[in-house]
Amino acid sequence: MKVVIMAGGRGTRITSVASDIPKPMIKIGDKPVLEHELECLRSQGFTDIIITVSHLGHIIMDYFGDGSKVSPATGKPFGVHIEYYFEKEPLGNAGAMFKIKEKLTEDFLLLNADALFDVDFNRFVDYHRQHGALVTLFAHANDHPYDSGLLVVDKDNYVEQWLTKEDTRPHYYRNIVNGGLHVLSPKVLDVEINTPKVDLDRQILKPLAGTGKMLCYNSPEYAKDMGTPERYYAACEDYKSGKIQGKNLRNKQKAIFLDRDGTINKYVGYLRTPEQFELLEGAGEAIRKINLSGYLAIVVTNQPVIARGEVTVDGLQQIHNKMETMLGKEGAYLDGVYYCPHHPDKGFAGEVEELKIVCECRKPKAGLLLKAAKDFNIDLSQSWMIGDSENDVLAGKNAGCKTALIGETDYGQNLQVTSLLDFVKEII
Repeated sequence: MKVVIMAGGRGTRITSVASDIPKPMIKIGDKPVLEHELECLRSQGFTDIIITVSHLGHIIMDYFGDGSKVSPATGKPFGVHIEYYFEKEPLGNAGAMFKIKEKLTEDFLLLNADALFDVDFNRFVDYHRQHGALVTLFAHANDHPYDSGLLVVDKDNYVEQWLTKEDTRPHYYRNIVNGGLHVLSPKVLDVEINTPKVDLDRQILKPLAGTGKMLCYNSPEYAKDMGTPERYYAACEDYKSGKIQGKNLRNKQKAIFLDRDGTINKYVGYLRTPEQFELLEGAGEAIRKINLSGYLAIVVTNQPVIARGEVTVDGLQQIHNKMETMLGKEGAYLDGVYYCPHHPDKGFAGEVEELKIVCECRKPKAGLLLKAAKDFNIDLSQSWMIGDSENDVLAGKNAGCKTALIGETDYGQNLQVTSLLDFVKEII
């Protein structure tokens, strides 16, 4: 599969870090960010590269050559094949794709050269191929969704709306942000655009929202723009700490599985509406600390109100949208939300017959945790389950996790705490 890397930007926001070299040549650790990208791609078998360059592009071309040169930083061959397209006039962040259209005969990866990432691209591409989408976007939650563009997706992760920062957004929303990595079919270039510059997001991708042709691939892996000095210095710290490499899903992850009611939000019995949802004091701070720690933050919750006919799947999503919105305002996010809609007992007015079953996902069984472990390559023995009931403790034990209880009863848990924040302070 070909990889197109867009390296033509001027990097005006990061000139205080380096003004005499292109942004992709700014160093993270001992080598340019673009070299980190190429190493990540090469290690996974992606070696056929096209780089689009413009401003100071000769510096990139001289450093990497055709990919057969030896790296000045590492003394090792780059180990890839590189072609270039040089923009004589600025074409926007997607115009060069139309100039190299004849080279893009099959699905290809499209990446930004000024992003720092370490992603399992084979996993990403396999997901794209399994679903047959025209476009698959690498997407994730972030700690500032209120100040980012948002993706509104359906239950199958197809993009329904593409909301830029200036667009009006729902009052409550899922925290799903485009990570700037894409798998594209060359068919997306079969459009007529007459402007001198082409904007990838607004002119190519956003019009596909709601067509059933653009899919989200949600991943907790590291992929961040380093376009401002603050983001650049933060990326340098993440690299030094090993956080970037550790997040790649080829590596085993560790997670903190979180019950919802009584752990994240106030317990009100059967919670049926967004208005009833209220974050517990300290919950946002606790989850923000989990995000910074390297653990994944994953909610696993029994929701028998669906089987009982008291809340629809869409209604539950609105409740969870409120949860994600409120956490986002506190700089926190969830890497996943898993719920069991079943309930074994019958006899409720309006119940959903097909959901009144004995299942494998209802806690104290471990099904939700096992599903998340498969999705995110989680080492359950290095993970925790925390909640406020015996079922939470038993579910964690059944999955092979360490367990913590918010409360005073002894169910054989590893740790007893007074709140989620107390738990986080104890183990992180």
